[in-house]
Amino acid sequence: MLRLLCSNNTPVLDVSFRDPRFRLPEVRFTAANFGLASYTNFYSSSVATLPCVFSFRRLNPYVDRQRIRSVVAAGPMFFPENPIVGDTFAMTCSGCFALSILRIYEETARRGIFDQKLNRKLVHTTIGLAFMLCWPLFSSGYQGAVMAALIPGANIVKVLLIGLGIWKDEATVKSMSRDGDYRELIKGPLYYASTIALSSLIYWRTSPIAIAAICNLCAGDGMADIIGRRFGTKKIPYNKDKSFVGSIAMAAAGFIVSVG
Repeated sequence: MLRLLCSNNTPVLDVSFRDPRFRLPEVRFTAANFGLASYTNFYSSSVATLPCVFSFRRLNPYVDRQRIRSVVAAGPMFFPENPIVGDTFAMTCSGCFALSILRIYEETARRGIFDQKLNRKLVHTTIGLAFMLCWPLFSSGYQGAVMAALIPGANIVKVLLIGLGIWKDEATVKSMSRDGDYRELIKGPLYYASTIALSSLIYWRTSPIAIAAICNLCAGDGMADIIGRRFGTKKIPYNKDKSFVGSIAMAAAGFIVSVG
Protein backbone atom coordinates (compact mmCIF):
# COMPACT_ATOMS: atom_id res chain seq x y z
CA MET A 1 0.00 0.00 0.00
CA LEU A 2 1.44 3.34 -1.09
CA ARG A 3 0.20 6.57 0.49
CA LEU A 4 0.93 9.92 -1.19
CA LEU A 5 0.64 13.05 0.95
CA CYS A 6 0.60 16.59 -0.45
CA SER A 7 -0.44 18.67 2.55
CA ASN A 8 -2.41 18.37 5.72
CA ASN A 9 -5.67 19.59 4.20
CA THR A 10 -5.63 17.76 0.88
CA PRO A 11 -7.19 14.39 0.11
CA VAL A 12 -5.05 11.31 0.47
CA LEU A 13 -4.93 8.72 -2.31
CA ASP A 14 -4.28 5.06 -1.72
CA VAL A 15 -2.67 3.21 -4.59
CA SER A 16 -3.02 -0.55 -4.22
CA PHE A 17 -1.36 -3.13 -6.40
CA ARG A 18 -2.86 -6.31 -7.83
CA ASP A 19 -2.35 -9.53 -5.93
CA PRO A 20 0.72 -11.26 -7.52
CA ARG A 21 -1.21 -14.50 -7.80
CA PHE A 22 -3.63 -12.91 -10.25
CA ARG A 23 -1.24 -10.48 -11.95
CA LEU A 24 -1.39 -10.33 -15.72
CA PRO A 25 1.75 -10.42 -17.90
CA GLU A 26 3.80 -7.29 -17.41
CA VAL A 27 3.28 -4.51 -19.97
CA ARG A 28 5.62 -1.72 -20.97
CA PHE A 29 5.43 1.40 -18.84
CA THR A 30 4.58 3.89 -21.59
CA ALA A 31 2.09 6.67 -22.16
CA ALA A 32 0.08 4.35 -24.40
CA ASN A 33 -0.45 1.95 -21.47
CA PHE A 34 -0.86 4.26 -18.50
CA GLY A 35 -2.52 7.59 -17.83
CA LEU A 36 -1.87 10.26 -15.27
CA ALA A 37 -5.06 11.08 -13.36
CA SER A 38 -5.22 14.33 -11.42
CA TYR A 39 -7.59 15.07 -8.61
CA THR A 40 -9.42 18.18 -7.42
CA ASN A 41 -8.92 19.94 -4.11
CA PHE A 42 -12.28 19.30 -2.53
CA TYR A 43 -11.51 21.68 0.32
CA SER A 44 -11.15 24.72 -1.93
CA SER A 45 -13.97 26.65 -3.60
CA SER A 46 -11.93 27.05 -6.79
CA VAL A 47 -11.30 24.16 -9.15
CA ALA A 48 -7.60 23.54 -8.47
CA THR A 49 -5.70 20.61 -9.86
CA LEU A 50 -3.28 18.88 -7.54
CA PRO A 51 -0.36 17.63 -9.60
CA CYS A 52 1.18 16.04 -6.52
CA VAL A 53 -1.75 13.66 -6.00
CA PHE A 54 -1.93 11.12 -8.78
CA SER A 55 -2.47 7.50 -9.63
CA PHE A 56 -1.61 5.28 -12.53
CA ARG A 57 -4.38 3.38 -14.23
CA ARG A 58 -4.47 0.90 -17.09
CA LEU A 59 -5.87 2.57 -20.20
CA ASN A 60 -8.29 1.19 -22.73
CA PRO A 61 -6.01 0.66 -25.77
CA TYR A 62 -8.76 1.61 -28.23
CA VAL A 63 -10.41 4.59 -26.50
CA ASP A 64 -7.63 6.23 -24.53
CA ARG A 65 -5.11 6.05 -27.37
CA GLN A 66 -7.31 8.43 -29.33
CA ARG A 67 -7.66 10.58 -26.21
CA ILE A 68 -3.88 10.80 -25.80
CA ARG A 69 -3.47 11.58 -29.48
CA SER A 70 -6.02 14.39 -29.27
CA VAL A 71 -4.29 15.88 -26.24
CA VAL A 72 -0.89 16.08 -27.89
CA ALA A 73 -2.27 17.10 -31.29
CA ALA A 74 -0.67 20.26 -32.62
CA GLY A 75 -2.80 23.11 -33.91
CA PRO A 76 -2.70 24.63 -37.40
CA MET A 77 0.15 26.90 -38.40
CA PHE A 78 -2.14 29.88 -38.90
CA PHE A 79 -4.68 30.98 -36.27
CA PRO A 80 -3.71 28.27 -33.75
CA GLU A 81 -6.10 29.79 -31.19
CA ASN A 82 -9.01 28.89 -33.53
CA PRO A 83 -8.34 25.48 -35.14
CA ILE A 84 -11.40 25.58 -37.41
CA VAL A 85 -10.41 28.92 -38.92
CA GLY A 86 -6.78 27.83 -39.14
CA ASP A 87 -7.58 24.56 -40.92
CA THR A 88 -10.00 26.35 -43.25
CA PHE A 89 -7.31 28.88 -44.14
CA ALA A 90 -4.80 26.04 -44.66
CA MET A 91 -7.27 24.20 -46.91
CA THR A 92 -7.81 27.34 -48.99
CA CYS A 93 -4.08 27.96 -49.40
CA SER A 94 -3.35 24.30 -50.20
CA GLY A 95 -6.21 24.12 -52.69
CA CYS A 96 -5.04 27.25 -54.50
CA PHE A 97 -1.48 25.91 -54.56
CA ALA A 98 -2.54 22.55 -56.01
CA LEU A 99 -4.89 24.22 -58.50
CA SER A 100 -2.14 26.54 -59.73
CA ILE A 101 0.14 23.56 -60.41
CA LEU A 102 -2.64 21.79 -62.31
CA ARG A 103 -3.25 24.96 -64.35
CA ILE A 104 0.43 25.13 -65.27
CA TYR A 105 0.40 21.56 -66.59
CA GLU A 106 -2.87 22.13 -68.39
CA GLU A 107 -1.25 25.07 -70.15
CA THR A 108 1.84 23.04 -71.09
CA ALA A 109 -0.43 20.32 -72.46
CA ARG A 110 -2.45 22.85 -74.45
CA ARG A 111 0.71 24.39 -75.95
CA GLY A 112 2.34 21.02 -76.58
CA ILE A 113 5.51 21.90 -74.66
CA PHE A 114 5.95 18.33 -73.42
CA ASP A 115 4.97 15.01 -74.90
CA GLN A 116 1.49 14.08 -73.68
CA LYS A 117 2.68 11.02 -71.80
CA LEU A 118 5.54 12.96 -70.21
CA ASN A 119 3.19 15.79 -69.26
CA ARG A 120 0.87 13.28 -67.60
CA LYS A 121 3.69 11.77 -65.57
CA LEU A 122 4.93 15.19 -64.50
CA VAL A 123 1.45 15.86 -63.12
CA HIS A 124 1.50 12.42 -61.52
CA THR A 125 4.87 13.05 -59.86
CA THR A 126 4.53 16.61 -58.58
CA ILE A 127 0.92 17.25 -57.59
CA GLY A 128 0.79 14.70 -54.75
CA LEU A 129 4.16 15.74 -53.35
CA ALA A 130 3.17 19.41 -53.54
CA PHE A 131 0.03 18.55 -51.59
CA MET A 132 2.14 16.83 -48.92
CA LEU A 133 4.26 19.97 -48.55
CA CYS A 134 1.12 21.74 -47.34
CA TRP A 135 0.42 19.24 -44.55
CA PRO A 136 2.27 21.23 -41.85
CA LEU A 137 -0.24 24.05 -42.38
CA PHE A 138 -3.01 21.87 -40.93
CA SER A 139 -3.54 20.70 -37.38
CA SER A 140 -2.25 17.23 -36.61
CA GLY A 141 -5.57 15.92 -35.28
CA TYR A 142 -8.46 14.29 -37.09
CA GLN A 143 -9.99 17.64 -38.01
CA GLY A 144 -6.88 18.59 -39.97
CA ALA A 145 -6.91 15.23 -41.75
CA VAL A 146 -10.53 15.68 -42.86
CA MET A 147 -9.95 19.25 -44.04
CA ALA A 148 -6.86 18.23 -45.99
CA ALA A 149 -8.60 15.22 -47.57
CA LEU A 150 -11.25 17.53 -49.00
CA ILE A 151 -8.67 18.85 -51.51
CA PRO A 152 -8.05 15.53 -53.32
CA GLY A 153 -11.73 14.77 -52.67
CA ALA A 154 -12.69 17.74 -54.84
CA ASN A 155 -10.35 16.42 -57.52
CA ILE A 156 -12.09 13.03 -57.34
CA VAL A 157 -15.41 14.70 -58.11
CA LYS A 158 -13.87 16.64 -61.00
CA VAL A 159 -12.23 13.52 -62.47
CA LEU A 160 -15.50 11.57 -62.21
CA LEU A 161 -17.50 14.31 -63.95
CA ILE A 162 -14.97 14.57 -66.79
CA GLY A 163 -14.44 10.82 -67.09
CA LEU A 164 -18.18 10.16 -67.31
CA GLY A 165 -18.59 12.82 -69.99
CA ILE A 166 -20.72 15.13 -67.85
CA TRP A 167 -18.15 17.94 -67.84
CA LYS A 168 -16.04 18.88 -70.84
CA ASP A 169 -12.47 19.99 -70.08
CA GLU A 170 -10.00 19.25 -72.88
CA ALA A 171 -7.02 20.76 -71.04
CA THR A 172 -7.49 18.43 -68.08
CA VAL A 173 -7.96 15.43 -70.38
CA LYS A 174 -4.72 16.22 -72.24
CA SER A 175 -2.75 16.72 -69.04
CA MET A 176 -3.97 13.53 -67.31
CA SER A 177 -4.59 10.98 -70.06
CA ARG A 178 -2.21 8.98 -72.21
CA ASP A 179 -4.04 9.20 -75.54
CA GLY A 180 -6.47 12.08 -75.06
CA ASP A 181 -9.45 9.86 -74.18
CA TYR A 182 -11.56 11.39 -71.39
CA ARG A 183 -12.63 7.93 -70.22
CA GLU A 184 -9.08 7.25 -69.01
CA LEU A 185 -9.66 9.68 -66.15
CA ILE A 186 -11.92 7.24 -64.31
CA LYS A 187 -9.03 4.75 -64.15
CA GLY A 188 -5.51 5.86 -63.21
CA PRO A 189 -6.23 9.51 -62.25
CA LEU A 190 -9.23 8.43 -60.16
CA TYR A 191 -7.20 5.78 -58.32
CA TYR A 192 -4.42 8.32 -57.82
CA ALA A 193 -6.66 10.96 -56.21
CA SER A 194 -8.50 8.34 -54.13
CA THR A 195 -5.24 6.94 -52.74
CA ILE A 196 -4.04 10.39 -51.66
CA ALA A 197 -7.40 11.24 -50.10
CA LEU A 198 -7.64 7.96 -48.16
CA SER A 199 -4.01 8.16 -47.02
CA SER A 200 -4.64 11.64 -45.69
CA LEU A 201 -7.92 10.72 -44.04
CA ILE A 202 -6.91 7.42 -42.44
CA TYR A 203 -3.21 7.80 -41.60
CA TRP A 204 -2.51 11.53 -41.92
CA ARG A 205 0.88 13.13 -41.34
CA THR A 206 1.49 11.46 -37.98
CA SER A 207 2.01 8.09 -39.65
CA PRO A 208 4.90 7.12 -41.96
CA ILE A 209 2.46 4.88 -43.83
CA ALA A 210 0.79 7.87 -45.48
CA ILE A 211 4.13 9.43 -46.38
CA ALA A 212 5.52 6.20 -47.86
CA ALA A 213 2.32 5.45 -49.78
CA ILE A 214 2.06 8.88 -51.39
CA CYS A 215 5.79 9.18 -52.10
CA ASN A 216 5.92 5.79 -53.82
CA LEU A 217 2.72 6.54 -55.70
CA CYS A 218 3.95 9.93 -56.93
CA ALA A 219 7.74 9.86 -57.18
CA GLY A 220 8.17 6.11 -57.53
CA ASP A 221 5.55 5.43 -60.18
CA GLY A 222 6.23 8.69 -62.00
CA MET A 223 9.98 8.19 -62.29
CA ALA A 224 9.51 4.55 -63.28
CA ASP A 225 7.64 5.62 -66.40
CA ILE A 226 9.90 8.58 -67.23
CA ILE A 227 13.19 6.71 -66.79
CA GLY A 228 11.85 3.41 -68.11
CA ARG A 229 10.67 4.90 -71.42
CA ARG A 230 14.00 6.60 -72.00
CA PHE A 231 16.52 4.00 -70.84
CA GLY A 232 14.51 0.79 -70.35
CA THR A 233 15.75 -1.34 -73.22
CA LYS A 234 15.97 -4.57 -71.22
CA LYS A 235 12.45 -5.72 -70.38
CA ILE A 236 11.30 -7.86 -67.48
CA PRO A 237 10.68 -11.44 -68.74
CA TYR A 238 7.19 -11.80 -67.26
CA ASN A 239 6.03 -8.29 -68.25
CA LYS A 240 7.31 -6.86 -71.53
CA ASP A 241 5.76 -3.47 -70.78
CA LYS A 242 8.11 -2.98 -67.81
CA SER A 243 11.88 -2.69 -67.70
CA PHE A 244 14.56 -3.36 -65.12
CA VAL A 245 15.72 0.26 -65.24
CA GLY A 246 12.20 1.55 -64.64
CA SER A 247 11.66 -0.81 -61.71
CA ILE A 248 14.96 0.23 -60.12
CA ALA A 249 14.07 3.90 -60.68
CA MET A 250 10.73 3.37 -58.95
CA ALA A 251 12.27 1.71 -55.89
CA ALA A 252 15.05 4.28 -55.61
CA ALA A 253 12.87 7.36 -56.15
CA GLY A 254 10.14 6.12 -53.81
CA PHE A 255 12.64 5.35 -51.04
CA ILE A 256 14.65 8.56 -51.36
CA VAL A 257 11.61 10.83 -51.45
CA SER A 258 9.95 8.98 -48.56
CA VAL A 259 13.03 9.43 -46.40
CA GLY A 260 13.36 13.05 -47.52
